[in-house]
Amino acid sequence: MKIFDTVIIGAGAAGLMAAAQLLRRKKAVLILDMGNEPARKVAVSGGGNCNFTNSKADFSHYFGKNPRFVMSALTQFSPHDTLNWAKAHNIKYIEKEPGRYFCRDGAKDILNALLSDLKNTLIKYNTNVIDIEKENDFFTIKTTNGDFYSQSVIVATGGISYPHLLVSSTGQTIAKKFGHKIEPVRPALCAIKTKAFDSELSGISLKAEIIVDKHKIVDDLLFTHFGIGGPAAYRATLINPKEMIINFAPNKNVFELLKSTKQTNGKKSVANVVAEILPNKLAHFFCNDTRNIADLKDGELKQIATRINHFEIMDGTAIGFTSAEVMMGGVSVDKISSKTMESKICPGLFFAGEVMDITGDLGGFNIQWAFSSGFVAGKNAG
Repeated sequence: MKIFDTVIIGAGAAGLMAAAQLLRRKKAVLILDMGNEPARKVAVSGGGNCNFTNSKADFSHYFGKNPRFVMSALTQFSPHDTLNWAKAHNIKYIEKEPGRYFCRDGAKDILNALLSDLKNTLIKYNTNVIDIEKENDFFTIKTTNGDFYSQSVIVATGGISYPHLLVSSTGQTIAKKFGHKIEPVRPALCAIKTKAFDSELSGISLKAEIIVDKHKIVDDLLFTHFGIGGPAAYRATLINPKEMIINFAPNKNVFELLKSTKQTNGKKSVANVVAEILPNKLAHFFCNDTRNIADLKDGELKQIATRINHFEIMDGTAIGFTSAEVMMGGVSVDKISSKTMESKICPGLFFAGEVMDITGDLGGFNIQWAFSSGFVAGKNAG
């Protein structure tokens, strides 16, 4: 009976990074994955160009019950370390926005680099974990392809977004069995359904400011046939997709603009004035009044301005896991060591990546977390 030093459940970015660190320590490693190929989410990330890190990665860009949990791992394997790793593997990358790095030649370069670090490591695909037992400091991992044995286990199963890529909640089931709390899961980094807007606005995009639970997000917003999308909406789902305030003219006091125009150019229709600062269809959605602006009372102008600068949404719903980039919630980190990623309840059990209640902002933060937490788990397991 072969006993591995470590069995890793999940061949995503976190699991593969963990395996590389174990191999550096000359440990015997087995990787199990329910799919038929590795790092499936990496392959589709960033539209296939893989936004693989962000130099601004710190706890302020992460969400969950305890975002500060990421601090130690990000120090042990930082965005700078990720870039050095990319250079060492001859990955060509570009900085599309300040601090935001993408693969120049596609996500396959990241995947090939991860696999190149594994040498002849055994990866068993199309293998579902049914149960895990621990006895006398050894784990028995029961799967659809037989039983495997190890001194330690790293759970790197990821989240349940993009179900078509073959994902599961197995990691949460394992964690719960060994006494870990599971924070409720929900989809994030996805579009938002709302009845607040007309479907005719679909396709319109503009820079907007979203205020949600005291967080301020300024980014591009896109109207869809069912609500809103684009980076601003995606990022809002990390906090609270249901209730938010949108400012569609973040750099303008629309009420003051309307009052000023009323005094200087009163014969202009109020709808045309609004159309000077917003796309035409959107302007007429907020104000379809053809009267001269001089004929409107200040109270009426105030109502129009409030809709533009302070538009409330109270019925927002994340569109769902099918198109969500990440999962919010997961294994609570309160019983996991932030320095080693080892369970405080079950010695030898480690966690890495999205399976935990840690979710990064849009812009390379999630893959960086996968790398950092995988690095730490691989450095300490076995």
